[in-house]
Formats: sequence, C-alpha cells, structure tokens
Amino acid sequence: MPELPEVETVRRRLAPVVEGATIERAEIVDARLTRPVEPGIVAERLVGDAVAHLERRGKYLLWRLESGRTLVVHLRMTGSFRHAVAGALPDDAYRRATLGLGTGAEVAYRDVRRFGTWELLDEGHLRPYLGARLGPEPLAPSFSAARLGALAAGRRAPVKSFLLDQRRIAGVGNIYADEALWRARIHPLRPAGSLEEDDIARLRKAIRAALELGISRQGATLRDYRDPDGRRGRMQREFTVYGRAGEPCPRCGTPIEKTRAGGRGTWYCPQCQRLHPG
Repeated sequence: MPELPEVETVRRRLAPVVEGATIERAEIVDARLTRPVEPGIVAERLVGDAVAHLERRGKYLLWRLESGRTLVVHLRMTGSFRHAVAGALPDDAYRRATLGLGTGAEVAYRDVRRFGTWELLDEGHLRPYLGARLGPEPLAPSFSAARLGALAAGRRAPVKSFLLDQRRIAGVGNIYADEALWRARIHPLRPAGSLEEDDIARLRKAIRAALELGISRQGATLRDYRDPDGRRGRMQREFTVYGRAGEPCPRCGTPIEKTRAGGRGTWYCPQCQRLHPG
C-alpha cells in the first residue's frame, strides 16, 4: 500500500504536469471510484476547472482546483497515476479514470484491486474530512518530540499499532513503521505509553529519517507501485528489517524475526529491539 513517501513521489512527478493546467476532458469509468456520487457527476464538475496546486496530506493526494474545490485521491492498495506529456496513453485494462488537460497532456488513474477513492469536496467539507482522519504530518517542523510524546502518552497499544493509526500520525504505514522502530531500537510490541523521553526523541528522529530516505528513493515497489512515469521505486533495496525474516540484522547480525502487531506482519531485530530493554 502506498505510504507517505510513495504518495509524495507521485505528487512531485505529477505537479509539473498538472499545476496551472485546465481539465478539458474527464472520463471516470469505474463507479466504485466516486461512490456514492455518480462518476459522471464528478467528471462533469471537473471539466473546465484548473489545477492550482497538487498537495499531499498523509497518504492523500489533494488536487487543489481554482474553483476552491479539492479532488481528494486516496490510492489505497494498488492505485497509481500515469501521464503522457503529449498525446494519449496506451490502452490499460486497469485504467479507471482519465483526465485530458489543456496543455495536451493526459493523466490516467489505474487501480488493479479498485479500492482507491476520488472525492470532490469544497473547502468547508475538506477541513473536517481530513481533520477526522489524520494526525500531524511527521515531516512538518511542528512535529516535535514533545508533540509525539503527548500523542503516545497513556496509550496501551503496541507502539507499532500506534504508528499505524493515521489519526495519531499521518502517512506512516507498515513498511516505514518497521524501519523507523529498528532505527530507534524500539520493540514493535512495546506499549506506546511506556516510551520514555529518550525513546520518544529517538523515535521522532527515526520516523523522519525513514520517510526521508523513502522519498529520496522514490518509494518502495513490492508489487504494484509505480511512479507516474511508470518507474519502480528503489526503497526496497534499503530495507533493514521489513520482509527480511531470517536474514542478519545489518547492525548486529542477529537474524530478523517476524511477529504481528495490530494484525499486520511486523519485522524486527530481537537483539537491537528488546521488548524489555535494560
């Protein structure tokens, strides 16, 4: 599932193509993409509007339109974009929507498993929509150790589950949670509320480092993810623990182990990330 680095990579690739361009044609062929609103209604409202800015909030891609409305796109498991700067894109059985721009560019949304969503919201609905779903941005300057500590305080849930809760921290998913916890030397099953001040400081730094590395490597491609140019990400080459059960920890050489936290497969080093440190 695309996480913050993958969505940020998509944003950076698409922004130069779509910002400032008018949507002259919109075709949405999958009713699931916009439900409960009819896809034809969303397509009709998009035509004639222009893209002012392409932004990201957590795992959401925000198409800020000059009309004041925002097309909120959630890629979920297998959603992705492709673009052609001039001319039409090749046929694709998994294409769910196409936007034709006044510049001659074409942008297509494809989704193999059809879990992604498009929602067209005005400003009055956008703020509460995102506010109810997303916590602070972990790469924002305001994401301090003090703020992370306040979010974790009193939480009995495993710290891995805490990191996956988008209402606490926006954009961190299974891959980057495991990578961040390894960097911070924190066991994924440790209760979030048990973290001490130095743990919190290390974890904040580790979250940011893992996400920034993911962005610099254009995200991770495990199966479906591609950037809008159709290229694979390279972050999977940098994994320290994720998906590496039985392989040596790059820090101490101990075999990586796998457990489950919050129903998700979770990888960690039993030596570097002890459940009961000290």
